Amino acid sequence: MNYLKWLFVFLGISGLIAVRFVENHLFYDPFLAFFKIADRNAIFPDFEWLPLVLNYLFRFALNLIFSLIIIQALFQNKKWTIQALVLIIIVFGITFPVYLFCIHTKFEIGYLFSFYMRRFVIQPLILLLIVPLFYYRKAQLEKGLDI
Repeated sequence: MNYLKWLFVFLGISGLIAVRFVENHLFYDPFLAFFKIADRNAIFPDFEWLPLVLNYLFRFALNLIFSLIIIQALFQNKKWTIQALVLIIIVFGITFPVYLFCIHTKFEIGYLFSFYMRRFVIQPLILLLIVPLFYYRKAQLEKGLDI
């Protein structure tokens, strides 16, 4: 059964990597090229709001699914997976409107700030925080400490 756990972890990580590799072809995001230039004097791209928002939501959904597969496979605890789901949605619910505001103001709030807000929107960064948190939690529970 342990091999099945690691197979699902591998599939989840592979899914996250695949989302990253096909981002240019799968998603409408004129800001990919804008931020790859890494120049705050780059020309702000023209874009359409609806396709942009829908594609960000689609990308978030894919990242969420693969992240939850990883969390469920690692910890095999549905309650924790649901907690991770809620936490990821909360972080996205905070960062996504902030990033959309950054776009609305053409990144006047700050190039780097906008860049990092975008990272939280398009990348599963919160997964990097949840996994160690849950491992710590699991270790504390195994020691008999209720956290």
